[in-house]
Amino acid sequence: MKPIYLHLTGAIALSFTLAACIPSVPEEAPPPVSQPLPAPTPTPTPAPPPPVPQYENYLDAPQTPGDWSYGREEVGQTRRLYTFATFDTPQGETLLRLTCSPGGNVLIGRSVDGITTSQMVIKTETATKSFVAPPDPEGRKLKTAVVDPRDPILDAMAITKGRFAIEMDGYPSIYVPAWPEVSRVIEDCR
Repeated sequence: MKPIYLHLTGAIALSFTLAACIPSVPEEAPPPVSQPLPAPTPTPTPAPPPPVPQYENYLDAPQTPGDWSYGREEVGQTRRLYTFATFDTPQGETLLRLTCSPGGNVLIGRSVDGITTSQMVIKTETATKSFVAPPDPEGRKLKTAVVDPRDPILDAMAITKGRFAIEMDGYPSIYVPAWPEVSRVIEDCR
């Protein structure tokens, strides 16, 4: 063999020997592919309650669903009899109570929560009148107006065209029919 091939073979062998002695550099892992963060799920905001419709004339408003019922109760040690009419929703919740009290007044109680005195406005076809309605002293969910049995608003409630309205600040108005139960309680107090 020629000396050049020996030198070449030696050089190649030396190259492989040196290459085997040099520590291999670890390959860097490719950077992780960044995944876009999922968009935050928007928290649904509750829809505001629908606005309470306002009517120029309460007779244009739809009647509050429910029925009147009439009853009698004995109260106190003397067992005095008094009468009442309640306007109850189809679910059985009492919205309005007219009572001929043992004292001879007509009590008009609206079922609402609250510990403060409110103004109760009674609207009929021919009359409108406002009364002070304090919370029920017996702790029931009523605010009750005391009405003299000779007050003309009671006659207006009894003969109004179809229905009358009871309004109180901060509460939805109720539109109840002027059925005979209303007239019976009023007459019982006279």
